[in-house]
Amino acid sequence: MLDDLLAHIDGEREAVIDLQREMTAIPALGPDNGGPGEREKADRLKVLLADMGFPEVREINAPDPRVPCGHRPNLAVVMPGADASRTFWVISHLDIVPPGDRALWKNDPYTLSVDGDLVYGRGVEDNQQAVVSSILLGRAIAAKKLLPPMNYGMLFVADEETGSKYGLDYVAAHHDGLFSKDDLFLVPDFGLPTSEMVEVAEKSMLWLKVIVEGRQCHASTPAEGVNTLAAASLFILKIPKLYDKFGDKDPLFHPANSTFEPTKKEANVENINTIPGRDVFYVDCRVLPHYNLDDVLAAIAGFGKEVEEACGVTVSYEIVQKEQAAPATDVSATIVTRVMDGIRQVYGADPKPMGIGGGTVAAYLRRRGYPAVVWATLEHNAHQPNERSSIAKTIGDAKVMARVLYS
Repeated sequence: MLDDLLAHIDGEREAVIDLQREMTAIPALGPDNGGPGEREKADRLKVLLADMGFPEVREINAPDPRVPCGHRPNLAVVMPGADASRTFWVISHLDIVPPGDRALWKNDPYTLSVDGDLVYGRGVEDNQQAVVSSILLGRAIAAKKLLPPMNYGMLFVADEETGSKYGLDYVAAHHDGLFSKDDLFLVPDFGLPTSEMVEVAEKSMLWLKVIVEGRQCHASTPAEGVNTLAAASLFILKIPKLYDKFGDKDPLFHPANSTFEPTKKEANVENINTIPGRDVFYVDCRVLPHYNLDDVLAAIAGFGKEVEEACGVTVSYEIVQKEQAAPATDVSATIVTRVMDGIRQVYGADPKPMGIGGGTVAAYLRRRGYPAVVWATLEHNAHQPNERSSIAKTIGDAKVMARVLYS
């Protein structure tokens, strides 16, 4: 049974190209990226799925008055299995990012081009490869008239590129019985060309704006002012102390420690002979999930008090982004072991469960108690000009999905 399924998927090169061509032609840009949302792409996908004989699509539409139709569409398709109480979900997203500078593209970003094993166009990797891989498995099940061991679910969500408020976050909160705690969840939206990264955990993320205010004056009379550049510099030199204060390591992550790095610095005065009265810099913190971000904020504020006392400035803060990490997916969870076994079988690779330094949409599932894996075999060129996707890896990922379902 499984061998027949895999053989059918192996012969789907033209289906990969056709599906990629259909989707690439419809720029599903969210309103934050200057577009009308995903409705047109979702409607076209519904027609394609119906033509392939898939079950009726269920829509979970998140209200959004900024788009012409008034909502952001999320599509769910469930193919019944022998065990109707459980579903293996493959979750991909419909929205894309803008193409950027068109002069950097060899071809029209919204017209698919094919070169051997590669297809080119905006969205072909992020996240249409996952969309297509999930459909290939469903097509094979339908073509072979098979009853899988459990339900097979495909979820196509909106708004991944701009926060998921109208996508997976909304679906997870309003799914009305769509998910169960025994379901398996795979999000094919991040991975390496080697196929060996199986993401199960994320670091917490804190982006902090630090505002240092003093008094501007002429540089020839510094006693009349309060130099905020000097104070900000002193503050910045204190940030590395966070590495010691929050110094634990977790080999699941690379790097294994939390990171605390000053990054962006806003311009202050325009001329050399003026002492600045206001300086602004930013800190990017990627923190191991067992630490509380409020404790990190308190430590930074403590440094700020020291700078205020030493330099006579006033320091304030604005949180640009604060995301306490969701609980990790247990490395022994069924979805983890099945995905890793499928990778070994299909790609002959040596997969490893890993954590990453930023957030993924899987966090919306993990926070609600659903163990989820983020994995795909990607060229790793999302958001770049001449975005590309491998046809062979699209097919290979579908075969891994098949092995997860039939393990």
